[in-house]
Amino acid sequence: MKYLIILLASVISVFSSDILEKIDRNLTPVSAQMYKKLINIEPDGAKKEFILFQAKKDKEKMVSLFLSPDSEKGRSTLRLGDNMWLYIPNVGRPIRITSMQSVVGGVFNNADIMRLDFSTEYNVEKQEEKKEYLLLTLKAKNDTVSYDKLIMQVDKKSMTPLQIECYTSTKLLIKTLYYKKLKDFGDNIVRPSVIETESPMYKGYKSIMIYGKILPKKFPDEAFTLDNLSKASNLRR
Repeated sequence: MKYLIILLASVISVFSSDILEKIDRNLTPVSAQMYKKLINIEPDGAKKEFILFQAKKDKEKMVSLFLSPDSEKGRSTLRLGDNMWLYIPNVGRPIRITSMQSVVGGVFNNADIMRLDFSTEYNVEKQEEKKEYLLLTLKAKNDTVSYDKLIMQVDKKSMTPLQIECYTSTKLLIKTLYYKKLKDFGDNIVRPSVIETESPMYKGYKSIMIYGKILPKKFPDEAFTLDNLSKASNLRR
C-alpha cells in the first residue's frame, strides 16, 4: 500500500508538471522575440508608457531592450535564472538588480517584466477541477523566487492563465494578475495579449502589459552575457 501511494503521488506530480509545461509553451515558445508595451497608471490618472523588445532563450535567459520613451532608450536588462542586471548607456557597466525591484516603476516588478517559464520556478502543489477553469496552486522551488505561492486560474480551452494571485511565504497577497484578450499571434501562439495588475500594496495604482508581437526565434548563447548587454539592439536584426 505504501509503494502504491508513492507511485500514485509520482504520477500526479508528473501529470501536474506536464500541465505547467503546456501552459508555458502556450504563452511563449522556448526561444522567441517579442514586443510589449508597459503602461503605469497613477491614482490621479497620469500615465507613463514604455515599449520593450525582448529576446528569450530556453527557460532561464532573457534580454530586454527599451525602445521608448527617449529617456529610457538604449537601456537593457539581462536575466539569467534568478540573477538580473540593468545596463544604462551613460553608466557603462551592468548594475545588479533584484526580482522585486522594478526598472519601470509601477506595480509590475522585474520578475513580472522578465517572466521565465512557470515550470522553471514553481511546482504544482495542488490541482482542482472547477466548472469554468482549472485551479492550480503553485509553490516556489526555492526562496529566491519573487512569489512564494501562486494561485492560478487556467482556461480549459486555451490552457493559458485567466488570473494569478501572488503571495508571500506569510500568505500576504502581493498582487493579482489578470490575463485578458486572447489573441492569435500566428505560429500556433494563441494567448492573452493583455495582462493587468493591481496590488493592495499600491492602492490606486494600476499597471498594464500589452503584447504586440511574439515570434519564435533562435538566439546564440553569447547574446545572453554581460559583455553583450550593451549590444542588445543587435538582437532585433
